[in-house]
Amino acid sequence: MIFEADLHVRQKLIPMFEKIDSTIILSCLQGHMGTAWVDDLENPTVAQITVGIFVFFAGNADTKAAEKLLNNLPDFTLAIVDSEEWKNRIETVHVGSIEKFPRYRFEKNLENLNKKHIQSLISTLPDGYEIKRIDKTIAQDPSFHELSEDFVSQFDSIDDFINRGIGYAIINNGQVVSAATSFSIYDDGIEIEVASHPDYRRQGLATIIAATLILHCLDSRKYPNWDGANEESVKLAEKIGYKLQQSYDTYFIDCQK
Repeated sequence: MIFEADLHVRQKLIPMFEKIDSTIILSCLQGHMGTAWVDDLENPTVAQITVGIFVFFAGNADTKAAEKLLNNLPDFTLAIVDSEEWKNRIETVHVGSIEKFPRYRFEKNLENLNKKHIQSLISTLPDGYEIKRIDKTIAQDPSFHELSEDFVSQFDSIDDFINRGIGYAIINNGQVVSAATSFSIYDDGIEIEVASHPDYRRQGLATIIAATLILHCLDSRKYPNWDGANEESVKLAEKIGYKLQQSYDTYFIDCQK
């Protein structure tokens, strides 16, 4: 059997997940969002953390409970693990329904994020465009949600996002054309989500709006963590000032197959 872990049990999982460098894990272990599952509530030996489509596994991969956790997934999953044993288990359990690809981690070093440089990026906003902090009106606008399903999806509601999250949007002709938000939150910062409308890409808008959110976080003494989904995301992060740390394997699992 597997059991959902409350905040008390999640504290026991901190050593188990310490090798996976992800603020999304902290979001769950600190009780901000997501769910955690274990094989034993008193002495867990294998565990799963789920925040949206991101799913992390740790502990003993060679158990029946591990297989049960590997089938306890959203319809579409990005699975991240810290060992070859877990990678082999994922590839065995989900053979035929996985795609392996790299994501990219960056150094978590505030010294890399120079406020003057970031402010200079924001100043390049073209005429006719306006930056606004995301309020309830913007968060309910269809043009905002069309950019990304993940801007506010990890929060309990739009009101919850307004109360606990943070985000900024670029408006043009009354429409949200680019936005950056807190995909998830943890005690000391956020995980960044950035997206732009296809018709407005390659105009520097993603850089401008990401820089706006990052500057807000720095002024609020919150760390704006960046995790790159592809090489384009890496280039954007490096333009802002982040330093690439490493690539790491990620598994896309299509549980509908």
